[in-house]
Amino acid sequence: MVVSISEKIKNHLMPQASSLKVKDVRIGLGYTAVMLANGQTGVAFTFHDGMKKGCTIFSGRHPLAGCNASDLLAYLGSKDRVEMAVALATANAIANKMNAGFVGGDTLEHVPINPGDRVGMVGYFGPVLPRLKKKTSSILVFEQIKKVGGDIFPEEDAYLMLPECDVALITSTSILNHTIDRLLESVKGCREVVLLGASTPLLPEIFENTAVTFLSGIIVTRPEEILRIVSEGAGMRHFKNNVKKVNARVKRAIGQG
Repeated sequence: MVVSISEKIKNHLMPQASSLKVKDVRIGLGYTAVMLANGQTGVAFTFHDGMKKGCTIFSGRHPLAGCNASDLLAYLGSKDRVEMAVALATANAIANKMNAGFVGGDTLEHVPINPGDRVGMVGYFGPVLPRLKKKTSSILVFEQIKKVGGDIFPEEDAYLMLPECDVALITSTSILNHTIDRLLESVKGCREVVLLGASTPLLPEIFENTAVTFLSGIIVTRPEEILRIVSEGAGMRHFKNNVKKVNARVKRAIGQG
């Protein structure tokens, strides 16, 4: 039986989560944030599609503050988008802390991209595109749209076109909407596969023996500020002075890429 990425993350972190308490949870319009009692804080994107109607969008246990981190991590794998955001933010609060093997800076500083490479980007990363275009002119962007527009293709086209790419940049929100496992099957032939974004769990060991070669995420350095920013409906543009961008190389499965 194939174990999903969500299940691998949950199983890996659950022993730690059982001894950690949750201090605060903020479910914002752009991101969700979870702060642990030890101050470690993680974030995850808040999807609006499929969100419950009415004034209560999180119908799970209450209160969230004061519970064990394992109670929130248990939602990882849920079909409910908000429960998934809370769970992944909890996972990132536990996992995303400095490690000797991590390097700072932007993704493109560390991932080799050649002029002749075809790059597939799952999720529109506006700030990354200008720098990427300086490295290669062959870029395919896949987003949740119904019709092709310029160089942007519907998400479903990714599964057909990614196998033709040399490099793939995949948004970590694919964990939240349960597309990550199918996407990783599609990029097995790519030389480099990067999972990136603020929702990325910095757990190289989870992605060993998958198509992923690189993780690019954030470590929260000013937790109280992140809680405020999330509560005010802001996102990554406002995170920048309160987080550290970090990257981690992943050991690749033999025979891939």
